[in-house]
Formats: sequence, structure tokens, C-alpha cells
Amino acid sequence: MKIALLGYGKMGKTIEKIAIERGHTIILKVDKDDATYDVSSADVAIDFSIPSAAVNNITNCFNAGIPVISGTTGWLEYYDMIVDLCKEKKGSFIYASNYSLGVNLFFELNKKLAIMMNPLEGYETSMEEIHHTEKLDAPSGTAITLAEGIIENTSKKTWKLDQGDEHTIPIIAKRIENVPGTHTVTYSSEVDDIEIKHTAHNRNGFALGAVVAAEWLSNKIGVFSMKDVLGL
Repeated sequence: MKIALLGYGKMGKTIEKIAIERGHTIILKVDKDDATYDVSSADVAIDFSIPSAAVNNITNCFNAGIPVISGTTGWLEYYDMIVDLCKEKKGSFIYASNYSLGVNLFFELNKKLAIMMNPLEGYETSMEEIHHTEKLDAPSGTAITLAEGIIENTSKKTWKLDQGDEHTIPIIAKRIENVPGTHTVTYSSEVDDIEIKHTAHNRNGFALGAVVAAEWLSNKIGVFSMKDVLGL
């Protein structure tokens, strides 16, 4: 495949390496300061840019008829608009807060644990996420996805950064140098704690998942998720 990389930071460079190893060609690299570019010769675009650029990047691709894999977080107030545009243009789109194959299994494990914990009394739910100091949004998109998985399957109504109550999941966001991403979901009671945790060792897992998603999206039309890619 001919891949356009929209966003060429550390993640973009890792995706480039993985994509080339899997036999693909990078035909465009758009850095954060690039205002205009021509994506029309690509087979697929992979967007790991910044929140302020993501909507424009995705829109440009749909207008050019190019499928989009988006891993940029922090722009989701426009998600419904982007989905409508994808359908209008008969485009192809996958958004994921995290493309790691392991994290997407973790998402499903999180939902199943929430279902089991929901009938039990005396447990408080909380979450912690740790990322590198260059991450711009907090909490992480992955933490929000985990919180949404709990909310869908319990009496919790919402989440908040650093604070919680009976109906609110507190998410503690820490920024520590050189941490690719660690997410912990905890159920605490007076008698014990139950925790599930995913620790990324490097960016390779995220990059591999994004490239696998791009390969899967080829020749498809519609809006999909990593559950579709993995058949979960």
C-alpha cells in the first residue's frame, strides 16, 4: 500500500518503520506545520497528528476519497460530524483511542470485569493513566475509552479528572518522562483490591495496530472500529 502519514512525530516515525517492514511505501509525510498537502495518490492515510489538525486532516482525506486511520485524541467533540462526512462521501474510517492489539483486548477485559463487579457492593472504582510528558491531552483517550466501557456496564454515570463519587469514576493522569502508556483500573473495598493493568513497553504495539488496521480497511466502505479489525 501507499501510505500517507499525517503527523510525523515519534509515533509517525514508528509507524513508518513498521509499515516499511511490512512491505508498504510511505508516499507523504505531513508535519504539524504543513498547511497544504496533496494526499490524493495514497491508498490510505494514517493520522497521528495533534488535536487542532486532526479534523482538517481527516476532512481532506474524505474529500480526496482516501481511507483514514485516525489515532489522534483530543478532538472527539467533532466525531459525529466526521462520521456524517464519511458517510456522505462514502468514505472509509477507523478511529481508535489506542491501536495496540493488546490494549484492544484490554478494553474487552475491562467491560467483562465491569459486568462482574456491578452487582457487588462495597467496591469503589478508580483509574490511573501514566504517559510521557509530551502527551498533550489528559486524561488519555485510552483512559476515556476504559471509563466508557465501565459506564456502559455499571451504575456509574460519568468520569472526572482527579475526582469521583458514587456515580463518577475518578481518573488520575500522570505525566512522567519516557513512559509510552500505562493504564490501571482498580476496584477497591475494605477487604481487597482487584486491578487490571496494561503496560506498554514502547510505541511499536501502537504502530503495528495502526498498520494492521490500515491493511484491514483496504477496499471497505464505512465507519469501523478495532473490534471489527480484530473480530471481537
